[in-house]
Amino acid sequence: MSEPTRYSTPPIELPLGLEREPDPAEGCAGCAELAAVRSRARIVGDWSTISDCNVFMRRHPEEH
Repeated sequence: MSEPTRYSTPPIELPLGLEREPDPAEGCAGCAELAAVRSRARIVGDWSTISDCNVFMRRHPEEH
């Protein structure tokens, strides 16, 4: 069994995601709805829904 660490370890640094949010595809009702949901979520600070909408929008163009 190993000895426990008896001193503070430095924090783990995670990369800061600075990716641009995807734009809705022009003329696509699905993309427009995702953009609207994302806007409403931003107003109330629902970062999980914003992230979900971004993921769906990034994957959605594969189906156009």
